[in-house]
Amino acid sequence: MPDRPGAPTRAWQRMLSGRRLDLLDPSPLDVEITDIAHGLARVARWNGQTLGDHAFSVAQHSLLVEQIFCRRLPHATPDERLTALLHDAPEYVIGDMISPFKAVVGGGYKLIEERLQRAIHLRFSLGASMDEKLKKEIKKADQVAAYFEATLLAGFQIGEAAKFFGRPSGIVLGPEDLSPQPVKCIEAAFLSRFNEIETLRAAQPARRELREDAKAG
Repeated sequence: MPDRPGAPTRAWQRMLSGRRLDLLDPSPLDVEITDIAHGLARVARWNGQTLGDHAFSVAQHSLLVEQIFCRRLPHATPDERLTALLHDAPEYVIGDMISPFKAVVGGGYKLIEERLQRAIHLRFSLGASMDEKLKKEIKKADQVAAYFEATLLAGFQIGEAAKFFGRPSGIVLGPEDLSPQPVKCIEAAFLSRFNEIETLRAAQPARRELREDAKAG
């Protein structure tokens, strides 16, 4: 719904947490994981054109990508795992735009997406920019997930999906791995996985030393 005629111009979104997130200049202080989980669980992948009684959400996709990422890189650090889980986190605000439409819209969408991703990474102490090697590994996991989503949920033929997303090797997923889940269930699962990774991050020696130094100071 558009704002009424004559209303002040705004580029911010009111969140259920009470935060007011500026889309053009997002602050890490206005990023909350509960807002991310809530939003991503309600954003449908593939514009909702998937099989099942429920939409296959970006939150469920994110969990799948992080799972594939960890299967491919079992020794990934907790920071890398969290980066994989949050790889599509900006979509809690801007939605999931399918690749053909992104190509039409152009760079404006990408710029906003990048600003939001930077704010999210800073909020969770992941650094403003992502290592290129890590970015490529997450992208590979993302494409594996997209291939199986396309063939098992979105009506793509195997050859067609392979042309766009590549044919995965070494990883096999079935319908039981991609069964679309109810919103509340997947929101809770996303938050649970986030908290599991945060527990692992807090246990890292470097982070323990930082906490001890802070207490000593």
